[in-house]
Amino acid sequence: MHSIDPDSFGFLVTDVARLLRSETDRRIAEGGFDMTHGEGRALAHAARAGTVRQNVLAERMGVEAMTLSGQLDRLEARGLIRRVPDPTDRRAKLIELTDCADAMLVEIQRVASALRDELTTNFAAEDWQRFMAMLKIIRGNLSALRGGDAASTGDSAS
Repeated sequence: MHSIDPDSFGFLVTDVARLLRSETDRRIAEGGFDMTHGEGRALAHAARAGTVRQNVLAERMGVEAMTLSGQLDRLEARGLIRRVPDPTDRRAKLIELTDCADAMLVEIQRVASALRDELTTNFAAEDWQRFMAMLKIIRGNLSALRGGDAASTGDSAS
């Protein structure tokens, strides 16, 4: 019989991420946003990156280009992003947010902030700040192990 601690770091981080994604999806659906977690994440990453090539955005999000392409197709159909030619490479497309996306991101951030407030209701402010600082250190350490840029791997949803 194997003894695996369900409260080990890896299990806890995975469970929290799964539960957070599920609850965020539920609230976004209830809010009438008609958007999947992946689409919301793509929108948030595009906002953070500014005008960016699609392949660079996929890399920063840690998803396959084809996965992102489908998400961007749906966002473009809804008028939230536009693909424009890259002036330095005719084969490449740049992703830009529209004004509609800006308004949508404000609402999504409101939902994410409300959820974060509910989840951290028993936290002292300094404990939350310390927790976030530690997560950023861990993210940076993991990114360094992979030779990556820690700042490009983060999620801003909560």
